[in-house]
Amino acid sequence: MARKYFGTDGIRGKTNIAPMTAAMAMQVGMAAGAHFRRGDHKHRVVIGKDTRLSGYMIENALVAGFTSVGMDVVLFGPMPTPAVAMLTHSMRADMGVMISASHNPYADNGIKLFGPDGYKLSDADELAIEALIDSEVPLAPAADIGRAKRIDDAKGRYIHFAKSTFPEDLRLDGLKVVVDCANGAAYQVAPSALWELGAEVVAIGVTPNGKNINDQVGSTAPLTLCETVVAAGAHIGIALDGDADRLIVVDEHGEIVDGDQLMATIAGGWARQGRLRGGGLVATVMSNLGLERHLASQGLGLVRTAVGDRYVLEKMRSSGYNVGGEQSGHIILSDYATTGDGLVAALQVLAELVRSGAPASEVLHRFDPLPQLLKNVRFAGGRPLENDAVKSVIAAAETELDGTGRVLIRASGTEPVIRVMAEGEDMGQIEAVVDRICDAVRKAAA
Repeated sequence: MARKYFGTDGIRGKTNIAPMTAAMAMQVGMAAGAHFRRGDHKHRVVIGKDTRLSGYMIENALVAGFTSVGMDVVLFGPMPTPAVAMLTHSMRADMGVMISASHNPYADNGIKLFGPDGYKLSDADELAIEALIDSEVPLAPAADIGRAKRIDDAKGRYIHFAKSTFPEDLRLDGLKVVVDCANGAAYQVAPSALWELGAEVVAIGVTPNGKNINDQVGSTAPLTLCETVVAAGAHIGIALDGDADRLIVVDEHGEIVDGDQLMATIAGGWARQGRLRGGGLVATVMSNLGLERHLASQGLGLVRTAVGDRYVLEKMRSSGYNVGGEQSGHIILSDYATTGDGLVAALQVLAELVRSGAPASEVLHRFDPLPQLLKNVRFAGGRPLENDAVKSVIAAAETELDGTGRVLIRASGTEPVIRVMAEGEDMGQIEAVVDRICDAVRKAAA
């Protein structure tokens, strides 16, 4: 069944344009609150947000919605998405909410919902909430309207949790770390946790003003981090995104280390310690073939899913894996978290760095990625991937790269775009393959 409001990661859009309006946020609060009111106990929802200017508006509207159906509200203020997920479960809340548009610009915002177990909602829950959004939700009697309060110790609780995931026998003493918080949700907690573990911390992207989240900083804009690491003579750099569920690392030379390399580092370390479950890790179809070959050389497997951390997590849960993620830096370590956690993943990477005693450039560059090229083809309408000529060109490309590479063609789920990706051992060949497929798609869509 098609979704009307929920996308792959909650509800998201341009602020003050449907569906990301105050009116819709209040409706979401009413609908989600009504859906999770189960049993006779006093119900509670926890709410966190990143640093976007519109967060105040969305937060207040959600509070109005939740309290109107009889739910008490606990407000955290700026907190990472994984912190909200963790605190939802640890505080025995009926649900959790994160107000964030992740790595998007400040003018966007979103609403992510978590169940009482700290996991993102199931398809069934989201569809039930959508149905309630479009219906008349019964309001609570005057005596049963909910209360709202802010708590001051949420940040301390999360810092304590994050530190507890770092090995007890290790310290970060003597390590100089640059951390880029994207002027986002982790601007206070990430530098504090690293400092308390002994690191010398250089913090950037920690002066949010409501409009500068992800602006030339953070995991999707790591140039400032690269330059700062080199200028400061740091051992490593860590970049989070706006809601801190994504991680990109920079080595001491200012070279970027993506999620594939980080997953290989963590999985390899856990395998040596006997901690890795599932015999490998879970990643998406976008992860580099070099990762798959590297893991195979270590006797480890790679299971691929569709793009999206929710699909990675579903596979991890169903098949017993405890490491998974995306090339973009969403890394899920299910021993610790129910969603991607950039800070917790960074601490596992730092643990490998401390154990080895070697530079980050040696520890984190686990394999040479195969040349990979992705191009987008926008089309006006129709279904170009069902065209016989397009199918023929794709089949020929798959035959040409068989054994040395692969082709991945997929339609965007949010816009009229066909994404054409190929990777292999020869960049010239890859460019030719991608261009042939793109040309065929364009002709079919003309």
